[in-house]
Amino acid sequence: MELKDWLNSINQTKQNLIEEDPELKKEYPPFIINKCLSGQIDSILFANEMNMNHHLDKDMQYSFYLNSLRKRKRFSPWLRKDKLTDLECVKSYYGYSNEKASQALKILTKEQLTFIKKRLDIGGQK
Repeated sequence: MELKDWLNSINQTKQNLIEEDPELKKEYPPFIINKCLSGQIDSILFANEMNMNHHLDKDMQYSFYLNSLRKRKRFSPWLRKDKLTDLECVKSYYGYSNEKASQALKILTKEQLTFIKKRLDIGGQK
C-alpha cells in the first residue's frame, strides 16, 4: 500500500482500507499521514489531536481521520527546511554555529553579505 492510497481514502473516497483487509493495519504510517495533513488549514487541528494521542492504535487513528475530515481534495507540498545559501559564509566569517548564523542572516543586508563573501574569497580557480 502506498502513501497516496492512504491519503486518497482519507481525503476523497472515504473507503475504509483496514476494514477491507485487516492485514493493512500494520502498513498504516501514522506519523507521515499526520505530517501530510498538517499542511492544510482545515485539517491541522485534527493532525494536532492525533499528535497528542499518538499512543492510540493505528486503526483508531485512521478511523478518526476517515470519519472526521470532510471529503475534499487536499494537496500540500512536503514541508522542508529552507535552504540558506549564505549560511556557510556567515558561519566561517563570524565563527557562529548553524543556529546563530541563521539568526544573523535574518538581519544582514545584501551589501553586508557581499562584503563578507569578498573577505572570504581567497582567489584561485574554482
